[in-house]
Amino acid sequence: MERGNRRVKEVVMAKPPARRHAPGLLPDLRDWIDAPWAPLLPFAPAHLFRVEDYIQDDKYIVRAELPGMDPENDIEITVEGGMLTIHAERREEQKEAHRSEFRYGSFTRSVALPERADTAHITATYDKGILEVSVPVPEAKPAGRRVEITKGS
Repeated sequence: MERGNRRVKEVVMAKPPARRHAPGLLPDLRDWIDAPWAPLLPFAPAHLFRVEDYIQDDKYIVRAELPGMDPENDIEITVEGGMLTIHAERREEQKEAHRSEFRYGSFTRSVALPERADTAHITATYDKGILEVSVPVPEAKPAGRRVEITKGS
């Protein structure tokens, strides 16, 4: 869009920006829920993994921490009704009596996709324990046009 001699690019954000850690008196509630003792709480989700999302170069990017997974056998990505769902499963290795703080079982996270998301061209990569899902989001084209105003006589 042009205003006078300046060009103005309209930016539409699909989601609020990711949370940033700022020093405060109380820890973030999500950090409390992610503590090792969280599965003992009756309201806490025991099987979550961390994700981050952002828009870059007309793509909506979702990154998920999934270390130690085999992407071909342990991770599944689905899209339905404007939601992207990542499902992963970590199987416990049977060993003699041992101590483990690892989380085993099924893990699922869903995120809402931006309105213009091109779900037919989603790609995903897995590298060093990080799953990255890229969803094309074409830039919005203005539907209207600017009407020139002329001065009367």
